[in-house]
Amino acid sequence: MRAARSLSLAVLLAAGTALTTAVRAAPAAEPPPRRDPSPLYGPTPMHEPTPLYESTDVAVAGQGAHTYRIPALETLPDGTLVAAYDRRNDSAADLPGNVDVMVRRSVDNGRTWSAPQAVADYDGGAGAGDPSLLADRHTGRLFLFHAYGPKGIGFRNAGPGNDHDSTTILHTDYHYSDDGGRSWQARRLTHDLKDPSWLGIFASSGTGIQLSTGRLLQQYAFRKADGSMWAASAYSDDHGATWRLGTPVGPLMDENKTVELADGRIMLNSRTGSTTKRLVAYSGDGGLTYSSPVADDALVDPVNNASLLRYDPTLGPDRARAHWLLFSNTASATARQNLTVRLSCDDGRTWPVSRVVTPGPAAYSTLTRLKDGTFGLLYESGPYQRIVFARFDGAWLGAGCPAA
Repeated sequence: MRAARSLSLAVLLAAGTALTTAVRAAPAAEPPPRRDPSPLYGPTPMHEPTPLYESTDVAVAGQGAHTYRIPALETLPDGTLVAAYDRRNDSAADLPGNVDVMVRRSVDNGRTWSAPQAVADYDGGAGAGDPSLLADRHTGRLFLFHAYGPKGIGFRNAGPGNDHDSTTILHTDYHYSDDGGRSWQARRLTHDLKDPSWLGIFASSGTGIQLSTGRLLQQYAFRKADGSMWAASAYSDDHGATWRLGTPVGPLMDENKTVELADGRIMLNSRTGSTTKRLVAYSGDGGLTYSSPVADDALVDPVNNASLLRYDPTLGPDRARAHWLLFSNTASATARQNLTVRLSCDDGRTWPVSRVVTPGPAAYSTLTRLKDGTFGLLYESGPYQRIVFARFDGAWLGAGCPAA
């Protein structure tokens, strides 16, 4: 969440004044009407003779705002791509500050994008940031999770409490859309998710997941009163009408991602400041609890956000390709550079295939699977000069695992 925030225990530690009372005290959202399930994922091409890689800028620093940061990306059931990101109007700084959450849509696999739309834009010194997108493939509802900071409040100075009207805490808000990201409604979850003894809390930016059971999972990171950092899964079993937070896992965690493995377990992969390796934990109960995190020696990381994705979630566990995973991060132990996409053939136990997207400065990245079986990658380049969308396929990556 913070470009330079250390997670060592020594340092470890929207909505706004214009938000209406109805939003502040919003009851559980009415669930959207259930539609006939529409497959979110198309088939993975079995023959990929011609490598595909194409890219385009989604936001460029200095064009409409000082800086754009924190990419989020999701594929809707009809194949529409939705991207979200911070618009940091006056400086590169995070909350507290003049920060808004922007959205753009693409209906041609990311070649062109709609005009930027400000979804969370507050007056009176309040701000919103750190977006994460999550689509319910059964109802079509799109969730846009983000932090909301009242005037002067960010992660570092957020206080205890979980009152929806508090002006001294960082709130857990989201917007949702039932028309593919064209229009949005707001809701606050602070009382539902935040223990009042905790300090700063935020949705881990990028993309949430929906399990094969239909459960929705959105990852959070938070700081306890002693300054330690923890992760937890917010989950909903009623298409977003109610949300609860699972048992925290930590400490020494931060922005984290999850993926459902072929056997139904959940793998959690987290940024940390305690090591130059990613931390990994597992859940056998749909994200309610996780094992103790351990370092993955193969995934070096310079304290940065990353992304994790199932290569082909349409296949059953008896197929080899069902066990393939993709992972993207800045593969460096010293600096935010060398953005790399990796492939695992064995549910993340090893990562034998990799390709560098850009060897130079880069930062946050997030992956999605497109409906035609190719992949989208939204990432910070420069590292904070532009947000770039890239589309690639398995042939470009050099996927060499055994055939399904």
